Amino acid sequence: MLVAEILKGKGQAVFTLSPDASLIEACAELDRKRVGALIVCRGDDVVGVLSERDIVQAIARDGVAALSLAVAHYMTAEVIYAEPTETVAVLMGRMTDRRVRHLPVLLDKRLAGVVSIGDVVKCQIAEATREAESLRTYIAAG
Repeated sequence: MLVAEILKGKGQAVFTLSPDASLIEACAELDRKRVGALIVCRGDDVVGVLSERDIVQAIARDGVAALSLAVAHYMTAEVIYAEPTETVAVLMGRMTDRRVRHLPVLLDKRLAGVVSIGDVVKCQIAEATREAESLRTYIAAG
């Protein structure tokens, strides 16, 4: 399955935040949207990703004072992307190698969606279920 197909199924909603927003604002947005990461954008440009892991590390390093500082201080600025034409297998490898759980998807250098590790797992389960059903049908047909 391709990234484009995952986005068709889940939609292209992307939750973004300004790099100037405070970490406490980011926490509130993560809670409100019920997601594990936000894409940090300045205008149309992706400048980072802020995940729950980034927030935990910020508080571990700087204590509660981190919550009043800008997202830009703690976001992952080296953004790793996915492209709509890539396969789920390629994404799994990239997510595992780079230890990331969310990949922004770019189409023509514009943000087109986000694929999470949950999306990838859901896709893999659906594919395994389809294969198992095909085998059952084949065996039953004898």
